[in-house]
Amino acid sequence: MHIKLKRERSEPMTSRERVQAALGHREPDRVPRDFGATAVTGISASLVFRLRRALGLPEKPIRIYCPYQMLGEVDEDLRRYFGVDLMSSWPLGNLFGFDNTPVKPFTLADGTPVLVPEAFNTTHEPNGNLFQYACGDRNYPPSCVMPKGGLYFDSTVRVGPVADDQDLDPADNLEEFALLDDDTLARIEREVRDVFENTDCAIVGGGPGGTGLGDIAFVPGPMLPDPKGVRDIADWYMSALIRPDYIKEVFDRQTDMAVKNLEMYHQAVGERISVVTLCGADFGNQRSLMLSPAVFSEFYVPYYKKMTDWIHTHTQWKVFKHCCGAIEPLLIHLIKAGFDIINPVQISADGMDSEVLKQKYGDSLVFWGGGVDTQSTLPHGTPQDVYEEVQKQVRILGKDGGLVFNTVHNAQADVPVENFLAMIEALDNMTS
Repeated sequence: MHIKLKRERSEPMTSRERVQAALGHREPDRVPRDFGATAVTGISASLVFRLRRALGLPEKPIRIYCPYQMLGEVDEDLRRYFGVDLMSSWPLGNLFGFDNTPVKPFTLADGTPVLVPEAFNTTHEPNGNLFQYACGDRNYPPSCVMPKGGLYFDSTVRVGPVADDQDLDPADNLEEFALLDDDTLARIEREVRDVFENTDCAIVGGGPGGTGLGDIAFVPGPMLPDPKGVRDIADWYMSALIRPDYIKEVFDRQTDMAVKNLEMYHQAVGERISVVTLCGADFGNQRSLMLSPAVFSEFYVPYYKKMTDWIHTHTQWKVFKHCCGAIEPLLIHLIKAGFDIINPVQISADGMDSEVLKQKYGDSLVFWGGGVDTQSTLPHGTPQDVYEEVQKQVRILGKDGGLVFNTVHNAQADVPVENFLAMIEALDNMTS
């Protein structure tokens, strides 16, 4: 298949108009596209580097905007090639607990040159593992590890299962969250205004702190030098059953803080953003749920509603929920919880057939993702396989609006350039 990318596009809709149409369940002139507006809709820095080289764009170190996953910035020149319609301002912090500005050269295991934050502080072990430290502080055990040959980090569990519940203090599981200060709010306001005034992209706002309930990326405390509380992953997942009052107290305090942050965040950004990412907690695996709908309804829905009710009452934002896996039985509960958008739409998981999802939930939920399977088709299929799957998924999920195109989760480093470009060609040819 011959791949030819369009350099110029002249659709009548602006990117913001296109996104607003899709979010409003109206069919836009073409399906809006997101590559890099969130930490769950991005592209591996290694793939960004290879795409730039294949397209003849200037080679340079790739700026990392999510160092935990080593996601690379999609610069303006790539955005033009890919027809990207959404952006975000740079996240101010990261899962390691330090300022996120990428300024320091670093080389990934596959040789990709990148720029990482100044406090990015790693040690190599004899076995090839790369350790990272919370707040860059080596006086404490490493909080994350990149296995030998790996291209992103995993959290280390430094706190075992709780031995005595009498020792638990809900404040320990809230240590990673804080109210936004004036300097942070000023920086957010400045960066969002810059994107709004200098591009026509719709803007995705990041959760301003405390909005992510039970997100397993946060639970081990990779940003805390000395985490306390329920930090063992298995122990956390069991806690709704063995210590329900504790979890409810944590969530109650956390969402109180989150609503205060949402109020201040709204004062800073106003209606310049179209979408706010609220939570990235996963509740499904490849074959089933990780908790029952009844447990979800009791432990999550009331606290989500505390936040989404405030958002829907005081703003025009749409609320974005990331949740991987076979989560079809939870979708009706996520709707009740006030979510407008579901991502990544893991079409390879059990019960996640796109035609069924569109028929049952397409009037209530915007599907953000589901454009092509990233476990099999995108990394291991042929360009023709990718082309056909993209067009099929867009026809199904994009009918009558309600679709923002993205791959099923981040495009990983093992994706062939030819397959990624076949995806773009498939999208372009649906509007040509």
